Amino acid sequence: MAKRSAIENERLGRFVEPKVLARISNLNLLARSVVQGFISGLHRSTYLGRSVDFAEHRAYMPGDDIRQIDWRLFARTDRFYVKEFEADTNTSLTLLLDVSRSMNFGSEGITKLDYARYLAASLAVFSQKQRDRIGLVTFDEDIVDFVPPSAKHLEIVLHVIDRLKSVGASNYAKPLVKVAEAIHRRGIVVLISDLYDEPESILDSVKGLRYKGNDLIVFHVLDPAELSFPYDDAANYRDIESGEAVPIIPDYLREEYRRLVQDHVSRLTRTLGDNRIDYSLFDTSVPLDYALFHYLATRERLTRTR
Repeated sequence: MAKRSAIENERLGRFVEPKVLARISNLNLLARSVVQGFISGLHRSTYLGRSVDFAEHRAYMPGDDIRQIDWRLFARTDRFYVKEFEADTNTSLTLLLDVSRSMNFGSEGITKLDYARYLAASLAVFSQKQRDRIGLVTFDEDIVDFVPPSAKHLEIVLHVIDRLKSVGASNYAKPLVKVAEAIHRRGIVVLISDLYDEPESILDSVKGLRYKGNDLIVFHVLDPAELSFPYDDAANYRDIESGEAVPIIPDYLREEYRRLVQDHVSRLTRTLGDNRIDYSLFDTSVPLDYALFHYLATRERLTRTR
């Protein structure tokens, strides 16, 4: 995880740790709890609430709120008109969730797959509150589940997320190219994965989505142990994807391992950023609310630049 400011760390301290949330067995309740706490922290935010972007006037109808009457226009026309504003949001959100075997790893009571599930469910619940259309794609070496974006698909999306299992090998190109061909309406696409591939290969896999005009956000999920390699004992360490066991003496390789991980993160940041793809790294000890803040800030920035 990139270095955070003291203010951010203080803010994160107010949120609930993912491994505590994991004690809630009901995914729907968990996601709604995260989102409700997140929204409560936005009471002064300009992101939520009625839009201030004026759209048009229309004739006053019985039952309309008289506070919406444009009295200046009434003074000029002697007729009642009310102001209408653009809807706050009405975009499509498609969640791309990696369910390959490597997502099963977890060193602190919660796996990467669990964290990704909670994050995806929270984003779905939050997006419904924003009146967005919600879709979901789960994938490993191919597409596993496909739920097209719809304003009525929240319960289906949560049901699919709730029963997810991680069994297959990972492959980004084949499933994500299919997704790019299947999505016809532009919107926001969020990829949640541990990104175990070369940055150039990941870019090749997602660029079809970007070139079709979607706003692409990549959440890179890693376990804290994958970032720091805190182990001390010499042993055979097994690759979760391939099953291959490799004898390793941690004291000899720890610094080189950390350097390679940091280099991988730097290359992802640069490669995706150069192609206007928003990238953020999360370790699974980071509260989900922080991810929602990041998503909302990115969404707001993208909206301004469209």
